[in-house]
Amino acid sequence: MDSRTIVRPKDKGKTPTRHFFDYFNERVPANWKEPALTDYDGDKSYTFGEMADRMVRLQLLLEAAGMRRGDKVALCSKNCANWAVSFLSIAANRGVIVSIMDAFTGADIEKLVNHSDARALFVGESVWKRVDINNMPEVQLVISTADFSVLYARTEVQENAPAAAEKAYSTRFPNGFGPADVKLPTDNLDELMLINYTSGTTSEPKGAMLSYRNISANVHFSQETIPNHAGWNEVCMLPLAHMFGMSIEFLYQVAGGCHVYFLSKTPSPTVLMRAYAETHPYMILTVPLVLEKIFKAKIFPSLEKPLVKFLWNTPVLCKIVEKKIYNSLMEAFGGNLIWLITGGAAINAEVEKIFRRIKFPFVVGYGMTEAGPLICYDDWYNEVQGCCGKVVDRNELRIDSPDPENVVGEILVRGEHVMMGYYKNPEATAAAIDKDGWLHTGDLGTLSKAGHLFIRGRSKAMILSSNGQNIYPEELEDKINNLPGVVESVVVGRGGKLVALVFPDEKYNCGNKTMAEVMEENRKRVNPQLPQYAQISEFELVDKEFEKTPKRSIRRFLYK
Repeated sequence: MDSRTIVRPKDKGKTPTRHFFDYFNERVPANWKEPALTDYDGDKSYTFGEMADRMVRLQLLLEAAGMRRGDKVALCSKNCANWAVSFLSIAANRGVIVSIMDAFTGADIEKLVNHSDARALFVGESVWKRVDINNMPEVQLVISTADFSVLYARTEVQENAPAAAEKAYSTRFPNGFGPADVKLPTDNLDELMLINYTSGTTSEPKGAMLSYRNISANVHFSQETIPNHAGWNEVCMLPLAHMFGMSIEFLYQVAGGCHVYFLSKTPSPTVLMRAYAETHPYMILTVPLVLEKIFKAKIFPSLEKPLVKFLWNTPVLCKIVEKKIYNSLMEAFGGNLIWLITGGAAINAEVEKIFRRIKFPFVVGYGMTEAGPLICYDDWYNEVQGCCGKVVDRNELRIDSPDPENVVGEILVRGEHVMMGYYKNPEATAAAIDKDGWLHTGDLGTLSKAGHLFIRGRSKAMILSSNGQNIYPEELEDKINNLPGVVESVVVGRGGKLVALVFPDEKYNCGNKTMAEVMEENRKRVNPQLPQYAQISEFELVDKEFEKTPKRSIRRFLYK
């Protein structure tokens, strides 16, 4: 790493939002032969020049296949360098990217592709095996993210597109594609860039519509707040189909000239530690459960030793232990760490307390898909215990409360990060964004006089898995409630696993089985219908109906 000093512009937060391709137009030529994208657990790797060349070839393929400005192109694949190249190629062609989790079932993927009106589809090999092209009648072209071959062409135009694209490439770049040819479009900040589905595999789809401005404002804020450089590495472990992984682990990193390593499989703490040790990242973005597992494995056992515990609780001498823990963590995270960022769920208070005490560069942020994703962030040395930063530049935040500092209220945000609305869902859009432009997050909090946000509760039921997947329990409950012997259910997260609390039908005829046996059969029946990350580990019977609000909604906060 060249430097660990963060130098920020003097006019931070005051300049107009820069298109993220504006950064690319500068950094790609400047870092032409430097590494850009690498599959950590594969053999695919691109320099910035190779990435740009592949982007323009794919852009010409889309163009030859009849994909025009504003056309929707779906992208459904595991995390990999080719996912990133596909994403950038669609954007370079001025298309609208439809990002879909590759862990969804085939039927769910087909449903979201159809709802988005996608005309083309980039897919991974495993996804292609799970979907039926006959169930997606609007799709004209299917391209493999494994090798960019055409898997399906609906018409002769699409069938001839690869040859036409090669001819166009030779005509436009007779001497080859070079640094001077990098001219990505930057005049479309207020056009739709992305449809990201926050839910809808079993219910009415909610595809968050994010403009180029929404995404660019996130990248611009990140570049102003933590400018990064060529030679710095990043490990992308969060799903690229989610906004945090897409915007902060990928776009912001490449915009600064960094080298991104992609983990294609759900990473265990052991795999992550190996990746960090080998790549020496300057920044790590993760979820609380992963940090807590690492702490339990590496830190807590040593703190339980009598001598260490004595030193830890003794003035002056405690500095010895604090330094040892700091060095141990820094080594575990690769040795070059400047920023460790987490969010999405509450972190264990004891873990956070230790991070703060040893002055580790640890940040708790706050965001959501509908804000592309950043809402709150602050430097680690300014954060206080329990907070998740201050509202990011070019946005404003308020608490819907008569006394925001002391009385909990809903968190509202307004500004350049806030989405355009939900695709083809005006009712959901009206419920989320009011007439004054405030996005109602559904989360509850208080705001200190200094502007620090404290999350006090989640009015939404979303569960964050250990590998960054958003799980919407209502969607799982829709399926569970249709199973034999089930009256109603509540899905909760426990120690990284999902448990279904079930109120059974006492009149159900179990035959020669117990109700517990029936529920275990139900569990085995429903799991094949669910994504791998949303598998139910247990059906737990409850002996009375769940408590309800006057509107007959279950009081979820009562159940854990």
